[in-house]
Amino acid sequence: MARPPADLVVRGGTVCTPGGLREADVHVTGGVVTSLQRGGPAGREEVDARGLLVLPGGVDAHVHGRDPGLPEKEDFASLTAAAAAGGVTTVVDMPNTVPAVETAAVLLEKAEIASSRAIVDFGLWGLLGAATRPEDAEGLLDAGAVGLKAFLGYAIRRADRVVVPAADLDDPDLEAPPGYGAIARLAPELARRGAPLAVHCEDPDVLRAFARPVLAYADLLASRPALAEAVAVAALGVISQRTGLEVQVVHLSSAIGLAAARQASAAGARLVLETCPQYLWLSEEDAERLGGALKVYPPVRTAADAAALREALRSGAIARVATDHAPHTDAEKLGRPLGEALAGSPGVETLYLSCLELARRQGDVAAAARWVAEAPARQLRLHPRKGAIEPGADADLALVDPAAETDVTAARQHSRQSHGVFEGLRFGFAIRAVYSRGELVARDGEPVARPGRGRLVRPS
Repeated sequence: MARPPADLVVRGGTVCTPGGLREADVHVTGGVVTSLQRGGPAGREEVDARGLLVLPGGVDAHVHGRDPGLPEKEDFASLTAAAAAGGVTTVVDMPNTVPAVETAAVLLEKAEIASSRAIVDFGLWGLLGAATRPEDAEGLLDAGAVGLKAFLGYAIRRADRVVVPAADLDDPDLEAPPGYGAIARLAPELARRGAPLAVHCEDPDVLRAFARPVLAYADLLASRPALAEAVAVAALGVISQRTGLEVQVVHLSSAIGLAAARQASAAGARLVLETCPQYLWLSEEDAERLGGALKVYPPVRTAADAAALREALRSGAIARVATDHAPHTDAEKLGRPLGEALAGSPGVETLYLSCLELARRQGDVAAAARWVAEAPARQLRLHPRKGAIEPGADADLALVDPAAETDVTAARQHSRQSHGVFEGLRFGFAIRAVYSRGELVARDGEPVARPGRGRLVRPS
């Protein structure tokens, strides 16, 4: 009996598989890759990918979608529209929304909101706060959280459960940020569950000691020194060594933070290192050009820091690139002095483009798929369903033209904040089509899918 035709066949492209780049046709049925072969019967839908790279859809492990609570900054519709336009087919949202994702009930409510608006799939982090109990952590993981996130130096406002910078720890309206003790107390339970703890690594005591008014970008760097990152990484390394906890150091920004991570790993710590495109591409020298758009935490530092991070990515010491996509309104970013501008930038739409350009410069364009898709999917226990093009995986595909170019302009962006850190740059690739579970969700940088088709993905 003849085999029924595939729902979709992507023909003639250069496919990035777990074994490397190869010429193959991708056959898809029921939203899942069924085979990689040349030729075969026609599909119900045929896509000509000659001259294109066929990459696994990106998995951005670190986004702040602002939904629920602050939809004027971003909601799951605009977040996932930007993701789809940029070839990212899974976003993993951080828990500092309103209210903070401290319990299973809040996580499930957030998942329901996201399911009604998202056009690509999504995962959710839970929050580890100073008052988090083992049963809270258990509930979040049972409800589907990929892991927990700790924000060192960030308190929770008691009235509305909003995560805010902890400027005054004696403020009775604030619940203190988690310290190393709170993390150590919960570490054995997280380790037992095999769940990671992602940590914003800036030591709050160091930040308080170096606090100063921010009038210029040099003040921002001085007020948030790389030392704060290195101290936090070293302390978490000790906790990991003693408990077996996997610590995911997110948005690593400095050479000395990287050195602290290397030392901790050599001593037996289980550390996963993540950096972001802004720390790989930009430096303090871009501050005059970008103004408040460059203000992110931790800050973009020196050219030497960027060079150290690029080399660590090339060598594999840093395994993944995520964005820390954290939009505000353009008025909150560009309409204020630097000291008053809010910290954060959109980034999910330019993640794959920036990594493809960097990977090509390093001589291995397929490395971009490892940084952006395979590594985060593995580290968040979403692989092999996500992050790979192989039989049995979701047919999340990004078709990329390596002979074209893309200019990053505010007018082309789909996030609510249009002026981001990469505005004005040009990358030597163009994303032609993006498929999520075999369904076209973006064409030539424009989202085409309906809101509400995205699904919650849970770790295996």
